Amino acid sequence: MENQEAQFKVKGQKSGGFAAYRQLIYGDQSLGKMILGELLVFFFGSLPGALGIVLRSKLYPCLFSEIGKGVVFGRNVTLRHTHKIRLGDKVIIDDNAVIDAKGVDNHGITFGDGVYIGRNTIVYCKGGDMHLADRVNLSSNCVLFSSNSLTIGSGCMIGAYTYILSGGEYDHHSPIPYADQNGMETKGPCVIGPNCWFGARITVLDGVEIGKDCVLAAGAVVTQNFPENSVIGGVPAKRIKTAGS
Repeated sequence: MENQEAQFKVKGQKSGGFAAYRQLIYGDQSLGKMILGELLVFFFGSLPGALGIVLRSKLYPCLFSEIGKGVVFGRNVTLRHTHKIRLGDKVIIDDNAVIDAKGVDNHGITFGDGVYIGRNTIVYCKGGDMHLADRVNLSSNCVLFSSNSLTIGSGCMIGAYTYILSGGEYDHHSPIPYADQNGMETKGPCVIGPNCWFGARITVLDGVEIGKDCVLAAGAVVTQNFPENSVIGGVPAKRIKTAGS
């Protein structure tokens, strides 16, 4: 994953190490904004306990384009391209999470009110967009990726180790070796309706749409669309029954 990120080339990137780092982490933000971000992370990013939480909550908001009230940042949170990250009220980002809105012309990442991002979870873009509606809950060690558009409806509960893709495809018809492709091919947006419950270790592949009020059994690999009120499970996932029946 880190290798893919390092290989992602953006418009105007220079070859020098400093310029490459600045582009990877801050994009087209000013040098002053970069220096401010580096200082805040260095002095407060790993600060433990209640003092660390309070200081990050007070100081980190100046890095973002839009941020609501009562946002909480855990320890060692990695934030990239914060000018393309919008956070609603009472968002919680737990320890060691990564939020990366990287891209040239993309809108970036938006979290609604009350969104929870679990420990070690990675939410990142390579030129795509992502929107998590109000009260979406991502458990620990999840990965969300977008080089197209990824939308998760309000009130969804996403179990640990879940992997959701919008994009990230490679072209097996191309003569270019996979290691030299950018991995940004896509079949279309990924959309998950409101009030869905995902068990642990679920994989949702590129271009899939899942209707509202669905339940996905642990370990399911979702490769196709499913209508609302579906209970889904298996590899590849199939509709088992109607939710609530």
